[in-house]
Amino acid sequence: MKDYHCFYDLIVVGAGPAGLASAIYMARAKYKVLVLEKEKIGGQITITSEVVNYPGVELASGKSLTESMRKQAESFGTEFAIATVQEMQLEEKIKIIKTDKGDYETLGVILAVGANPRKVGFQGEKEFQGRGVAYCATCDGEFFTGMNVFVIGGGFAAVEEGIFLTKYAKHVTIVVLLDHFSCAASVSDKLKENDKITVKYETELKRVEGSSKLEKAVFFNKITGQEEEYLASENGDFGIFVFAGYTPNTGWLPSTIELNEQGYIITDRNQRTNLPGVYAAGDVCVKNLRQVVTAVADGAVAATSLEKDVAELHKELDIPEFEVKLPKKAITTNRAGSDSADTMSGNKEIDTSGFLDEATKEQLKALFEKFNRNVSVEASIGNDNLSKEIEAFLNEFTALTDKVSWFKKEQADLSYQPGMEIIKEDGTRTGMIFHGVPGGHEINSFVVALYNAAGPGTVIGEEEQNRILQINKAINYKILVSLSCTMCPEVVMATQKIAALSQHVTAEMYDIAHFPELKEKYKVMSVPCLVINDEMVTFGKKGIKEILEFSK
Repeated sequence: MKDYHCFYDLIVVGAGPAGLASAIYMARAKYKVLVLEKEKIGGQITITSEVVNYPGVELASGKSLTESMRKQAESFGTEFAIATVQEMQLEEKIKIIKTDKGDYETLGVILAVGANPRKVGFQGEKEFQGRGVAYCATCDGEFFTGMNVFVIGGGFAAVEEGIFLTKYAKHVTIVVLLDHFSCAASVSDKLKENDKITVKYETELKRVEGSSKLEKAVFFNKITGQEEEYLASENGDFGIFVFAGYTPNTGWLPSTIELNEQGYIITDRNQRTNLPGVYAAGDVCVKNLRQVVTAVADGAVAATSLEKDVAELHKELDIPEFEVKLPKKAITTNRAGSDSADTMSGNKEIDTSGFLDEATKEQLKALFEKFNRNVSVEASIGNDNLSKEIEAFLNEFTALTDKVSWFKKEQADLSYQPGMEIIKEDGTRTGMIFHGVPGGHEINSFVVALYNAAGPGTVIGEEEQNRILQINKAINYKILVSLSCTMCPEVVMATQKIAALSQHVTAEMYDIAHFPELKEKYKVMSVPCLVINDEMVTFGKKGIKEILEFSK
């Protein structure tokens, strides 16, 4: 009898809004569904801090919106796997999906692979990606603290991310190729209210130059017909953020799938591709409007259309209906292949491979070059599953560079909490501690903490720095976070910057998925949660200045 363990009614490739909507509709109809995602659940919308045009939701972050979709899909029995699809055999009735985590069979496929940030093509763009050229303000904004930043683009994303970058940048200049923005005036008008933003119309970035960092940017002003230079030596360090739209993520798909000239998948009104049993949904499709609302509509249409195909194939191929197991309780995915329900109990084997993708590794290698000194990590670990994850993460992370090493702390008793403390080159403790593997958004927090220990560290205002240096009492910050939270890293990095500068301060990040007792103790129903000296509990995103006010 055939083993149907890795056999599904539907495999969705991509876990953005389109893929999640597909899963919700198909799983709710009692079909066995698997969603494959190579990076993070939620797709590109997770980097958007505010979604205000999704019907019925007045305001939400992209991450919170898609996290709700994921939980809804899981509640109907959808399975998720963080895996990279390496090959797809789609021509036969039973389709084979080969990934780096194993092979799967399915009767139907929905391609919801989305799009990637578009490269502008200026000279030096590729060479300096990760070394001054970035594409995600939420992910990389902290690295440009105190710098002048140029945002390249004239659409909604450029405006929104430009405003977001003012949190970190000394000043933001938005460079628009045309003589106007391509988004609604109600969006671009927000720029007039911000004195940290300048707009340069009819201007094009031609090239960037430098050695280990950006040293010069050359722009062409179409109005004057002249080139304009920005020199770091004269005006200060700077960064380039590109928000020029997206290109479909279809270059790796089988050549048998029909695409248009721009590389988008061609579908009919029911989201069918040219291959039987293969559908597509979301931004990867030919369409006039690419928004969350149209993505979820595509996913719903694709799933309901595919239901009929799958039902017929079950009969034609004499395949029994699959049992769909509903979860007993919601499970919080905190890393690839890791569920929070049994993490601390020791009841679940942990997948301890692949914490960092290749792109992240390359970016980290470039950042390590900026370290002034070596640093080390002291790991408090035992035999529990979280400790195993921490050890595997540190082995993978420190293999990237000789500037970061780690060692195991000898435990005096069994009452320890698994975690990692960053230690300076001279052996001084920094007070920057991570109780959990800093995956998701918190990988940035971990890297910035290392950077602050190694020097030169992130730049803060002179007033704030003086206030930190004047701290003369013991302060302990506990920051309870979720790795899917886009607001949490700001609190973690702010408190740990304070700890990096003051010997009286410790700042401990807790991945709340691993410490349910803290959730209960502090009655946490939202993250980030900041606990000061085990007494004051406050919620929400905060910067250094606000945290110092709470810490008086």
